[in-house]
Amino acid sequence: VPSIVYGILGLAIFVRTLSHLTSGAVFGIEGSNGRTILSAGLTMALLILPILIINAQEAIRAVPSSLRQASYGLGATRWQTIWHHVLPNALPGILTGTILAISRALGETAPLILVGASSLINKDPTGVFSFFTALPIQIYNWTARPQPEFRNIAAAAILVLLVVLLSLNSVAIVLRNRLSKRGT
Repeated sequence: VPSIVYGILGLAIFVRTLSHLTSGAVFGIEGSNGRTILSAGLTMALLILPILIINAQEAIRAVPSSLRQASYGLGATRWQTIWHHVLPNALPGILTGTILAISRALGETAPLILVGASSLINKDPTGVFSFFTALPIQIYNWTARPQPEFRNIAAAAILVLLVVLLSLNSVAIVLRNRLSKRGT
């Protein structure tokens, strides 16, 4: 599903329908309209949820049925089999999928633009009901300015984003390899 669809879904649900919750009005916070960090976070959670579910299902399916049958043969209940044998063996795949889903969310901009990411933030956020922006949006804004200083800032931000994404992917690979070796 294209990420823009998740942005439209987040706009419809979190910004429009649940604006009294995501704006903080229920908690007595004024000056917000539902286009907050909370609504953006919930939208990004919707974006990565299918990835997490599919990766968890595949990791659990990858556990050999002989392991389950051996556990049942030794008298373990279904819950004991899942908790002590299936989940520990599926953990490398689940963690790898989680880290890769977070990596995808870091690079997404389209859902955040629809939910209400600002192009200019002139004060620090004070909580989940504050206005927000995203690093890819800031990079675009900095490269669109004519001053050369902003191009240098944009280049540094691009490097930061690349380093974070490569680090997360590297951690996912190392974690998967270490946990896979431990399980065998």
